[in-house]
Amino acid sequence: MQLDSKTFNSLFTDYRSRYVRFAVSYLKDDFLAEDLYVESMMTFWQNRESLPQDTNVPAYVLRTLRNKCIDYLRRCRLNQDYCDSKGKAEIWDLDFRISSLEKFVPENVFKHEIEKVLRDTLAGLSDESRRVFTMSRRYGLSVKEIAAVTGLTEKGVEYHITKVNKLLRVQLKDYLAALAFVYLFF
Repeated sequence: MQLDSKTFNSLFTDYRSRYVRFAVSYLKDDFLAEDLYVESMMTFWQNRESLPQDTNVPAYVLRTLRNKCIDYLRRCRLNQDYCDSKGKAEIWDLDFRISSLEKFVPENVFKHEIEKVLRDTLAGLSDESRRVFTMSRRYGLSVKEIAAVTGLTEKGVEYHITKVNKLLRVQLKDYLAALAFVYLFF
């Protein structure tokens, strides 16, 4: 089909508002409708020489515009389906991660190992050091109260507590760094 640029420009302006309104009625977007109309006209212009002479140009452009609207709406539907399914999966994943974090108790990370180290360390102490430390930490007695119960001086009670604390710091050195990490980052 032979068509000059002046005729094409006239055709473009004559049908523009009608065809854009047509596309807007389906797309619900003025700018997108305008873009697809321009694309339809460009498609016609690019294919004009391969079209039969008796081609109804307005019908050809309208059919092209219709097909572009259909393609766009189908892509939107596929994208929506994809986003919906991805959204559901992401929501499920987020819920799972939130639930896992809510159940996560940093204090329990090394609880069993620390308890074993404590038991082993206390088992290796003298009876007097173990007794003083247990009264201090497990029962929460003050140095003065422990001294009264054991018959040791307050300085003697402090000595035993300090000795056990130093020993535990050495025995738990690997766990203290890990616990600091847990408390800082969780």
